[in-house]
Amino acid sequence: MAGTAIDFGGPRPAWSPGLIPALLLGGSAVLLFPLRILVPGWIVLAAAVGLAWWLDRAGRTTRLGPDLTVIASGLVIVSSVSVAADIGWANFFLLGLVFTASVAVPYLLSRLVFHDRMTRFPWRGGWPWAPWQWGYLVAVLVIGWLVLPFYFITSGVYANWPAVHEWHEIGRLFVGVNAVGAWDELFFICTVYALLRRHFPNWQANALQAIVFVAFLWELGYQSWGPALTIPFALLQGWLFGRTRSLAYVLTVHLLFDLIVFLVIVHARNDGAVPIFLL
Repeated sequence: MAGTAIDFGGPRPAWSPGLIPALLLGGSAVLLFPLRILVPGWIVLAAAVGLAWWLDRAGRTTRLGPDLTVIASGLVIVSSVSVAADIGWANFFLLGLVFTASVAVPYLLSRLVFHDRMTRFPWRGGWPWAPWQWGYLVAVLVIGWLVLPFYFITSGVYANWPAVHEWHEIGRLFVGVNAVGAWDELFFICTVYALLRRHFPNWQANALQAIVFVAFLWELGYQSWGPALTIPFALLQGWLFGRTRSLAYVLTVHLLFDLIVFLVIVHARNDGAVPIFLL
């Protein structure tokens, strides 16, 4: 049934020693993405992974070391380049390679090295969609139409994305915005959130993945008061995935949201060229 939550096993305690390395991992994402302090960020990330392995050996946690290693591998790959919005041809293909590797390497590491199947991409899970799910898709479009132009234009953050005037620039922006949106779900939700959910209560795992998610989105360009939007969005995406078991659904939600983002950027960069917004 569409409303059945993913089964991650029994209840998790509100406090566990594993929270310490998990929070260190979240802190490393803040250093790596918004602040771009790479070496200290990698050191904190290594400390998180090392502590998780030590806790496993001490019998305080189970499989936390392998799971944080899988997540860390993706974070290291993504942080190796700037993810600030740039749709120049060279960066366009470079980021495509990096984002692909940052999903493929954790997946292969999990399957082939740690012999685990928690990282998976349940494309048709939870089908058919319930009426509330269809209603939420409509709400995403309406809320995005109302809120995103106000955010992008009044804060000026649309300038964090490159000016696009020619058809090929607009095309690359469209592909880039949607590709990053798809990657967000594959990595932050299907990898980070799913692995953390093995060790922590749902709300904690969701909050932890949201720290990493929002840190990445800040560097991407969602700055100024953007976290007021990206934090609830990240939390809702995690909740929806746990509720629906459907990558297809959370991806649809995200891409509808990103469609509005794309249109707003084109609108703001071209003197109101998309006359469907209130600003």
